[in-house]
Amino acid sequence: MLHPYHKDGANLKHFDYIVSNPPFKLDFSNDRNCLDRKENKERFFAGIPKVPNKDKDKMAIYLLFIQHIIFSLTAKGKAAVVVPTGFITAQSGIERKIREKLIDEKMLAGVVSMPSNIFATTGTNVSIIFIDKSNKENVVLIDASKLGETVKEGKNQKTILREDEENKIINTFNAKEAIEDFSVAISYDEIKAKNYSLSAGQYFDVKIEYVDITKQEFDAKMGSFSKNLDKMFAESQELSKEIKKQLERLKYE
Repeated sequence: MLHPYHKDGANLKHFDYIVSNPPFKLDFSNDRNCLDRKENKERFFAGIPKVPNKDKDKMAIYLLFIQHIIFSLTAKGKAAVVVPTGFITAQSGIERKIREKLIDEKMLAGVVSMPSNIFATTGTNVSIIFIDKSNKENVVLIDASKLGETVKEGKNQKTILREDEENKIINTFNAKEAIEDFSVAISYDEIKAKNYSLSAGQYFDVKIEYVDITKQEFDAKMGSFSKNLDKMFAESQELSKEIKKQLERLKYE
């Protein structure tokens, strides 16, 4: 972050493709103020994370990486970045500002929310954001959190995606296909209307199931509910009496 390796003269080099699995949290408290300078304002457009009062090693450095990646893309550049799943719904702070830029400037292709324990070394739920500065059409959001099988890797448990599941994610993403309870393909305006949320589940249709019953069945159900309610009211009154009775027995000594 302080001394980028890839440069064109004095300027940062720009790339057509970037893939990154950045560290999520890291202590960069000694360098934080060095980054907070005028020459870095454009690169770190959403801001620089603050130093936590405790546990400096939990500074959200991944937010710097995302901003650095966006800045390092060419006009038609594409990137895939692994992020904590909390990033895609956070309603304030740097996370929100980054998502606003991705949506307002139309540079997001999609997001895939992965199963838990997809990495054996961390229990943090992760998603993959796919940045594409050339994408002006719909954005595809995929909830793959229910896929995969759990296996043991050393002392840890890990979730492994099967080949057919990987293909389902890839094919759905490339086709921008909407599949019930799995994926949606939505416009940038729809995302803005949902407070810039990139969680697929927030766009799924709410299901309400209706069951046809006869009047006799309805009356029988309501009668049963009424009897149960009367029973609970009676038990409540008895309990109230017992509590008052016990309270009267209490004495101050």
